[in-house]
Amino acid sequence: MPDKFDVAANYGIDVFDDEEMRTHLPKKVYEALMDTIHNGKELDASLADDVAHGMKDWAISKGATHYTHWFQPMSGVTAEKHDAFISKPDEHGKVIMAFSGKELIKGEPDASSFPSGGLRATFEARGYTAWDCTSPAFVIHDEDGGVLYIPTAFCSYTGEALDDKTPLLRSMDYLSEQAVRALRIFGDSTTKRVLPAAGPEQEYFLIDTEHFAARKDLIYTGRTLFGAPAPKGQELEDHYFGPIREKIAAFMAEVDETLWKLGVPAKTRHNEVAPSQHELAVVYSTSNVAADQNALVMLVLKKLAKKHGFICLLAEKPFAGINGSGKHNNWSLATDTGVNLFNPGKNPRENTQFLVFLAAVVKAIDEYAGLLRESVATYTNDFRLGANEAPPAILSVFIGDELEDVVERIINTDAPARATGNHLLVTGAKTLPTLPKDSTDRNRTSPFAFTGNRFEFRMVGSQQNIAEPNTVVNTIVGHALKDFADTVERSEDATKAINEWIATTLKEHQRIIFNGDGYSDAWVKEAAKRGLPNLKTTVEATDVLSTDKVKELFLESKVLTSTELASRAQIKYTNYANLVTIDAKTMIHMVDKQYLPAGNKYLDKLAKEIEHCHDASIPTPKSTIKKAGDISTLLDKISDTKDELVKTAEGAKGISGRELAVYCRDKILPLLSALREPVDALELLVAKEDWPVPSYGDLLFHVN
Repeated sequence: MPDKFDVAANYGIDVFDDEEMRTHLPKKVYEALMDTIHNGKELDASLADDVAHGMKDWAISKGATHYTHWFQPMSGVTAEKHDAFISKPDEHGKVIMAFSGKELIKGEPDASSFPSGGLRATFEARGYTAWDCTSPAFVIHDEDGGVLYIPTAFCSYTGEALDDKTPLLRSMDYLSEQAVRALRIFGDSTTKRVLPAAGPEQEYFLIDTEHFAARKDLIYTGRTLFGAPAPKGQELEDHYFGPIREKIAAFMAEVDETLWKLGVPAKTRHNEVAPSQHELAVVYSTSNVAADQNALVMLVLKKLAKKHGFICLLAEKPFAGINGSGKHNNWSLATDTGVNLFNPGKNPRENTQFLVFLAAVVKAIDEYAGLLRESVATYTNDFRLGANEAPPAILSVFIGDELEDVVERIINTDAPARATGNHLLVTGAKTLPTLPKDSTDRNRTSPFAFTGNRFEFRMVGSQQNIAEPNTVVNTIVGHALKDFADTVERSEDATKAINEWIATTLKEHQRIIFNGDGYSDAWVKEAAKRGLPNLKTTVEATDVLSTDKVKELFLESKVLTSTELASRAQIKYTNYANLVTIDAKTMIHMVDKQYLPAGNKYLDKLAKEIEHCHDASIPTPKSTIKKAGDISTLLDKISDTKDELVKTAEGAKGISGRELAVYCRDKILPLLSALREPVDALELLVAKEDWPVPSYGDLLFHVN
């Protein structure tokens, strides 16, 4: 039996954290670095050599032989290039382990092969990575040694952001500046920075490696493009929070231990709603650190899954007909003195500062609902949003009954107060304790829900980098707080101006507040009456980036330049078209190479059975004759639809950008559904031993 893992003793042992920096850096260097990390001051480049030397010595002591500038290009995955800690050999052929301040602060990866949306031409290769000292470096171990990972930002030779982290850091600065202005109005003279925090809940599926290898759709796209429903799905709801199987538990335990060593505060693990679906949640961190940590979570999940005989699927909708995977992004604001700005206190009606920040969020979500939808817009997330396990594509804000009552009474001073009810939960069983309960229930159908002292943004996709949605939330809330500060600062009566701003803001944007069932058809109709946007696919969501309103927002906040904004739209259109095209090619391949041959082979088997009965003067079973006829009809439909898909896909040649994305959405995507339908029907008719790929039952219920 292996030794029990000591969490306290091993937590963060692979991180160059405060304790290690204090040990390995000269005192003045350490203090200057802490000033940068905690107060946002610019790092003195002259100190970089000392930091690099200390970091290198620590990394080598942890078994590292290489270092990498770890960054987040706009490809949806992290990037890394490993360089060894060695210098040029001397005249005796000897090398020393070296790492300079210049190597720490700046790297130079090839920028031409990463998505840039037209920011960089193919022949313009130079790009720079810049050290993000506010996110700690760490060492990742493998069988051959270790690598020092240095979190960095990534920009072009001309200074444009080519990554997701740079805009996130800019948005944090902007939000902090505006939030501090708001706090100064309330007499807070001590807060220097306001830090947005995030705590993502990562959902994922685990399937057997052998089953994965037998499915080309999983290999090429990360999700199934075909598959008839299994006899059992999630109807019994017996997987949710159910007992964790031994092999899965062993995997989860190693994931936790690995993450804890890397300083990632993995907190919660459990079975999710769908068969073979699970969740891992971490404790809050500041937005940029949370983005790095979530990228690490995804990296560790995929790496260790293979070690345990699994494949980890992070796609938002890997299986039709059952729940997909999201990444609920819990978002909050706190001062550098530790005050949670979304804590309503015992009497929210009298907590004016809280009401300002609440109103700012309501205003931000209403004014920029389309932009917030765009921040989670991906081809694969489109299949999840609006399904009955995910929030709809319509943005709304849930604030709960108590706060809704507060809002009503602010807007309409004559409105009677609602009964607050008993905040104790009495179960009725004498042996069970009386429990304190929250002031309101939770709403799992809300895209943006207040949950007591934070907001939960539930639209984020499971394989998405959380940097983009957090950048948008930070920016739009910062913009709303700027409006508040501008209004009050130019007024003669601050108290009056504050109260009027709260009331006016809540009244003007009350339409975005919705505490009901976000899954219902009635809400779709009601949202339309309220004038709320319903952007169902990534294409129309991406169009929001080209509006004057969004351009002005990002230019004013200096979070994105006009060229950076245009590049991101171009990348989204291109990615959308590429993913639809890959799906189409994969489906054509599987139909030609697997499904049509299997169907024809089985049909031939039935024909021989019918012929044998005829020759032997034995009545042929009606079921056999009917099945042969049904299969023949389906094979014709599959072949015809596949041919139409091939022809339609060829029609995309010569177009690009948004035009291509629209063509893929309107012309190719419907044919993917049309092709899947007869193939799934065929699967239900062909014998199990003659079907060429593992079924949904195999994939979802045969994880050992």
